[in-house]
Amino acid sequence: MLSTLGAAAAAALLLAGPASPTTPARYGDDPPTGKITITVATVNGSGCRPGSAAVAIAPDNTAFTVTYSEYLAQAGGGSRPTDARKNCQIALNVHVPQGFTYAVARADYRGYASLAKGATGLEQANYYFQGQPETARRSHTFGGPSDANWQTSDETDVDALVYAPCGEERYFNINTELRVDAKGADPAATSYMAMDSTDGSINTVYHFAWKQCPARR
Repeated sequence: MLSTLGAAAAAALLLAGPASPTTPARYGDDPPTGKITITVATVNGSGCRPGSAAVAIAPDNTAFTVTYSEYLAQAGGGSRPTDARKNCQIALNVHVPQGFTYAVARADYRGYASLAKGATGLEQANYYFQGQPETARRSHTFGGPSDANWQTSDETDVDALVYAPCGEERYFNINTELRVDAKGADPAATSYMAMDSTDGSINTVYHFAWKQCPARR
């Protein structure tokens, strides 16, 4: 059932088209012009088996995207209890030009929801640098009936931005979760929340805030 719904979600995403693009915002200092590389170090969780998440850098170094290919939670119908909650933790190895450090100022999450009347869905996420405290987990809920793309944004105040330590390499960890609760819906109806895309048109966008590191003496 899960694989069938995954294909159905991908088809729905293609038919609905990508979410409307937002105007890129600049946070902090101007981004570096040098090359930035991001690789997936580890992937763990019931919503993302190894190889099912990909990362890409924006050409102007203002953001990066994460695209999932098998990230879907469902409940109702013939779903198993374990299908109702899916999570994913990704550790990213981020290399930035010397003399710069970064924080994540905003995260835009996108997906597709097919929720029967009485069903609810939830998306929540947080992120943090290796060895530092986790940021507060932010949650967004959705109610049925619904059969459409969804998008949420989590933005951090400038004074609350947490930057990677200058001159150190720390994994950037991203935790996300999808849940579906169909207790209030028709038991025969299957509801799902998806955050995946087979063609890369639906992705999560993380917007950098850049800062120049103090000169070493």
